[in-house]
Amino acid sequence: MTSGLHLELVEQVRKFCIKNIEPTAEKDDGESKFNMDIYRGLGELGVCGIVLPEKYGGAGLGYSELIVVLEEIAKFSASYAVTLSVSTMVQSMIDTYGSEEQKQKYLPELTSGKEIGAFSLSEAGSGSDAASLRTKATLKGEDYILNGSKMWVTSGGVAKTYVVMARSGADGPKGVSSFIVQNGQSGFEFGKLESKMGLKASPTRELIFENCKIPKSNILGSQGLGFNIAMSALDRGRFTIASIATGLAKRSLDEAVKYSLTRKQFNQPIFEFQGLQFMMADMACEITASELLVQKAATNFDAGINDQKIAAMAKLKATDTAMSVTTDAVQIMGGVGYTSEFPLERFMRDAKVLQIVEGTNQIQRVVISRMLKKEYS
Repeated sequence: MTSGLHLELVEQVRKFCIKNIEPTAEKDDGESKFNMDIYRGLGELGVCGIVLPEKYGGAGLGYSELIVVLEEIAKFSASYAVTLSVSTMVQSMIDTYGSEEQKQKYLPELTSGKEIGAFSLSEAGSGSDAASLRTKATLKGEDYILNGSKMWVTSGGVAKTYVVMARSGADGPKGVSSFIVQNGQSGFEFGKLESKMGLKASPTRELIFENCKIPKSNILGSQGLGFNIAMSALDRGRFTIASIATGLAKRSLDEAVKYSLTRKQFNQPIFEFQGLQFMMADMACEITASELLVQKAATNFDAGINDQKIAAMAKLKATDTAMSVTTDAVQIMGGVGYTSEFPLERFMRDAKVLQIVEGTNQIQRVVISRMLKKEYS
């Protein structure tokens, strides 16, 4: 289901990526360098606030449009696609749960691409078990005092606006609140910068809060709503990450097929060997299945249907497919596929983390099975 608008968006994004991302993608990956000028260029292109209302600088479009943009960027760099995906998720959290004052204050810089948003939920002792987080927010007068740390924060250090989940009440999910915290606030510092296998152009960093004073006006929604806010954000984050995985897989298949048609062994292109043909046929089938699930999840969300099962299926299928397709693409290309002469070794490293972020694929299976139980009970 491809509309004229989708085709126009894809063409604009492709031209931008060929000109601005592709020439330095390998170098930026090797140097673990995030280029803010590239991200701001995406903002000037108008894709950094696609699903946000026009009154806050967004495009007023839907997730069906966002997924095609993320997929296209991911064909060139998963790092920048993930940055955009997470920043969009933060914008949507503020738009859905924030006060009008918060929306006016924080959204325009984010939708324009001048600044980046970051999502801060995980901690050293709470990943999949997010409700066990320990970072504390203690109310003192008109301020909350934050103490604790967050781990594995995408865009940590380069983002300006952070939505931070902290414990403001009792143990369990109902004791968690969400706070808007900006870089530069007293008591907010950056900790360890992670050295990662993939997504090297997207910084992942620890956040440290030591008596960080946050005005009551910076609470998102209301006290005790933080866990629900985080989970609703992850519902849409699952299929946006899935769209990135689909783009990664598509580019990998494209590189493998083109190479197999020109690389000759035993006096014929290696594409003619049935063993490789079957591999590529399977890769194409899995990618198409993933793409259809992602489209279904986005279409549901745009229609006001929050189908957690389909969103989890899309994330599970697309990211597992990206891992298998990038691995097989490297295999088809042989030794050169293992070098940075081609982007496949980078895509293979990037694909791995997509099976982990926004809920591991084991967690996706838990979500799917819970939904099945609910349907059949």
